[in-house]
Amino acid sequence: MGAVGWVVDTAVFNLCLHVLQLQTVRSGLIANTIAIGTNYVGNRYWTYRHRDKSHHSREALLFVLFSSVGMAIQNGVLAVSHYGLDYTSPLADNLAKNVVGLALGTGFRFWSYRTWVFRRLPEGHVGPSIDPRVLESARSGTNGTDGP
Repeated sequence: MGAVGWVVDTAVFNLCLHVLQLQTVRSGLIANTIAIGTNYVGNRYWTYRHRDKSHHSREALLFVLFSSVGMAIQNGVLAVSHYGLDYTSPLADNLAKNVVGLALGTGFRFWSYRTWVFRRLPEGHVGPSIDPRVLESARSGTNGTDGP
């Protein structure tokens, strides 16, 4: 999902910056916000589809929280580069945000999503849609009924 999020983030950032003529960090924040939404949907329903799904509200809240920290890291690098070091060319802005900032923010996001957001199912958990009696009957070769 990271590649899709990066494409969305980079495209929206450059659209905001060069077409809409928005300020640099504002463009970065808008792009990150849209990419966060894209990434949540992709991570929940594709990358981590096999992980625990029993606490959607908690998961979404943590995803937004950790994504916001990653966004602060990514756009902090952009702000330091653009405003602090005066590297203001389009190439410098893209390198700061979409290479250096992205690498730092992604490292944090990956760790936090795996650790806190999309948690592993407990050992032996069969999932809410599978009746344990069906699994047992499949293992034992019976039809899963108690009677003749």
